[in-house]
Amino acid sequence: MVLCNELKGMKLSRAEKFLQNMLDKKENIEGKFYTKASGTILALIKSAEANAKQKNNDVEKLIVKNIKSDLGYKFIRPRSRFKFRGKRGKMSNITVVLGE
Repeated sequence: MVLCNELKGMKLSRAEKFLQNMLDKKENIEGKFYTKASGTILALIKSAEANAKQKNNDVEKLIVKNIKSDLGYKFIRPRSRFKFRGKRGKMSNITVVLGE
């Protein structure tokens, strides 16, 4: 994923600011804003930051060591009648590793 490649190696505070600017449409990657993905990854990074605080790690020194997005499973959301066939959906698994 393009957004994961941009975030890899960034400091945690810079990564949060970058994702918030993507949501506010102030920064882009090759002309695209990726608002839905950046909102999801921002929530995940804030959760990882809270976990690091709970484990008594220094939040100022944290960097995004590894972030990746893998393809999950595909599914069909069922509908009641034949002519309204189910909508297809995709899941993805996002992994974030923080380090000092």
